[in-house]
Amino acid sequence: MKARVPASSANLGPGFDVLAVALSLYVTVEIEPADSFSMRSTGCGAGTFDGEGHLAVRIARDMLGHSRFSLTIDSQIPVARGLGSSAAVAIAAAAAAMSNTPVDAGIEVDGHAENAVASAFGGLVAARVTPELTWRHLPLDERWRFVVAIPDQELSTDDARAALPATVPFADAVSNIGGVALLLAGLANCDAYVPRAMHDRLHQPYRSHLLPAATSLMATMVDAGAHDACWSGAGSTMLALSTETSSQAIAAALDSRMAELSLPGSVHILRADRDGIVLTPLAC
Repeated sequence: MKARVPASSANLGPGFDVLAVALSLYVTVEIEPADSFSMRSTGCGAGTFDGEGHLAVRIARDMLGHSRFSLTIDSQIPVARGLGSSAAVAIAAAAAAMSNTPVDAGIEVDGHAENAVASAFGGLVAARVTPELTWRHLPLDERWRFVVAIPDQELSTDDARAALPATVPFADAVSNIGGVALLLAGLANCDAYVPRAMHDRLHQPYRSHLLPAATSLMATMVDAGAHDACWSGAGSTMLALSTETSSQAIAAALDSRMAELSLPGSVHILRADRDGIVLTPLAC
């Protein structure tokens, strides 16, 4: 079986550990019966973790109960960049191994639900585990585009989590609640978007020392015409919210700014993925 699963961007500014959107970068995992184990990888992370210790292999083996399979993985999702790569790979492997609940594999890997739910089911979602999984699709205007600046610099989720404080000021919590409400209204209808609805006071300020270029990249996005900008998940990717009209100009401005900062990386204009997991039987 072949499973294709999209990347995801979590938080979207104020929606910390709750909001995520599926994006049009994909990982594909194929699993076929074989006399003995083999693996081949292409794309992002190719060859780095190949072998029986690879996340996709471990999940497939757990699902199938043996290692008599051939696994192929091709990924467009950069690793450790805040685009939900681990959750997407886990879900794709579980789905290709014919799990009835592949989203569970993504949640187990991430430790929280929003990336996994967005990748599994597509679209804009709100999700939490309390302790059972609860999630909902949320309205998302078809006109939105997501311009992402992906530095070559990796940021581990563990490091990003370690940068967060144990408590936050009451005013900061209230600010984020208001931001989420306005953000969701604007994501549902881009004509109703309120500037700075993506402003966050719970995680981005505390992580800024991990990527000093973040503030400059987000300012470049807004100056070039983005409705708003934020960290994608825990970074290092920065995300601009835009429409078709402004997306090319934003991408060009980001290319120039990253060059000025001597910050290697890439820029992509993405759509929201609406499908989530796509399964395709392999030819016999």
